[in-house]
Amino acid sequence: MDPVPDTELLRAPSPARVAALVDEAAKRGWGESAPALRQAALRAYEANSGEARAWYYLYRWATLLGTPERKAVNDWVGAINEAKVGHPNMPERYPMPPGSLSAHLSREAQLFALGTGAFAEEFFTLLQPVDNPVAVLDILNTLRAANAQLFADYSSLALALAVVFDVPPPPGWPHAQVSEKVLPRKWPEPRAAFDYWVKLDRSPAVTQKLRRLPASELKFVVDAAAPFGELDWARQNVTAPATDFAKAYDMVKYRKDRLDGGAFNWALPRYDLPTILQQGGICVDQAYFAISAGKARGLPALLFAGAGLDGRHAWFGYLSAAGWKLDCGRHAEQKYVSGLATDPQTWKYLSDHELLFLTERFRALPLYRLSEVHTFFAREYLADGRAAEAMKAAREAVNRDRRNLAGWEMLVGAQEAAREPARAREGTLREAAQAFARYPDVEAGFLRQLAASLRARGETSAADFEERKLAVKNQGNRSDLSLQQAADTLQRSMGKDDVATQIRVYDQVLRNYGQGAGTDFFDKVVRPFVEHLKDRGEVPAALQMITRARQSLRVQPGSMLDNELRGLEQKLRRGG
Repeated sequence: MDPVPDTELLRAPSPARVAALVDEAAKRGWGESAPALRQAALRAYEANSGEARAWYYLYRWATLLGTPERKAVNDWVGAINEAKVGHPNMPERYPMPPGSLSAHLSREAQLFALGTGAFAEEFFTLLQPVDNPVAVLDILNTLRAANAQLFADYSSLALALAVVFDVPPPPGWPHAQVSEKVLPRKWPEPRAAFDYWVKLDRSPAVTQKLRRLPASELKFVVDAAAPFGELDWARQNVTAPATDFAKAYDMVKYRKDRLDGGAFNWALPRYDLPTILQQGGICVDQAYFAISAGKARGLPALLFAGAGLDGRHAWFGYLSAAGWKLDCGRHAEQKYVSGLATDPQTWKYLSDHELLFLTERFRALPLYRLSEVHTFFAREYLADGRAAEAMKAAREAVNRDRRNLAGWEMLVGAQEAAREPARAREGTLREAAQAFARYPDVEAGFLRQLAASLRARGETSAADFEERKLAVKNQGNRSDLSLQQAADTLQRSMGKDDVATQIRVYDQVLRNYGQGAGTDFFDKVVRPFVEHLKDRGEVPAALQMITRARQSLRVQPGSMLDNELRGLEQKLRRGG
């Protein structure tokens, strides 16, 4: 491919340019075009062209489509293993035929993908390393081949289906308290799902139009575990208004007898929405019923699970016209300090800041999108070993929008590559932490990096001070993060100290953070330390740690926490 003229870089790639690229790639392969398109994108960026983003995405398409399928699958499997999101419902082997990924998109689909800037931006913004690229492209190709105009109108919906349906759902999704026998974990065919949601969107039954939502939110609609027939039933029978859809949770009567009897798993032969409404259930059934009914009306919805003072709880969140509401059915009096929700695209838990980013929806704003462009090119410069240019581009990214987490991470990485003094990197880490003061988990991450840097260069007292300050700050409103800091301290001791010192650190953590604490403390501190001592053959000491935990934690007789402490103690005594 010949270099792109400078004058052409001032405009978005024309349809003629895109068609020529697609036709040339059909003869010579996309690998021939990718280097020239990369250089064109860098030249456009350095010339301050307003179309640098468009040329960058053209280069990304060329790179993706030119990737040998064997390499793409191997890279994907590596990402799955690194993220630890593989599960038994996934095939054990994947075919790796010769050729590149371009074989999975027809010429017409390639013309659409490369020639539609909004689709390219959404695709590459959404795509994750754990997305199966072969399956994603196959699904998109199938949906477009079925109806090109409908695909163009609902390309965000198609993309959401592609990144969710690329692998089967895991066995424990949407929750693990119902068997595979009564709730099969299996997706419908992508085309059937696409047609269902399009038809629903074109009817008056939806609460908000799916066509207006981005794929990043639509993925929380299309991941419905309930079959379409049950979703149809829910639209007829769940009448909670979208402005107060939390009422759907309370439609299912709570079965305290199941809680009292320790019957946490669903025991009936049917697990469908009408049966749940008729029979009642515990909190996880209430949450499942509510999210299913919400999705049936086009409301993106999430199921949360969390640990509180004396047990575990499930609630839900949904997207209304006024924004995300994430505490429906959450019991404030139980102080459920943190909740976990699963991302159906990656099968990882959504972090606190990702949930906040969802609610604030700032990533669609022009300044943030401009900030992303600088991050893209910082990454390219860093890949070329041009650390100074990478630092400059990353600094520009965070100056445009200080909420650009990838930009801050790129800036720190570029400083490391440039071998900037540790004090300079620490200044950036402090600056980044300040930028995310409203997002405690991100702030804590940067401050932990700061403490690690200080400790690495012998500033142990300063590192300890930063960690204590972080723990104190989060002890009130975000006791889960404060507790995580304490757990990290104990983990560090478990890795390097003798048993006597480890027990002293455990006692200190118990005194400082365990008074009146509950299940979250048990999960993060007590159980890991007890099992660590057991593995070292220190069973008497491990039993003593349980006794000390009972003296500090808020343990109500007969509560879940009480039962879990008893179970751990019995396991130790049995030698398990």
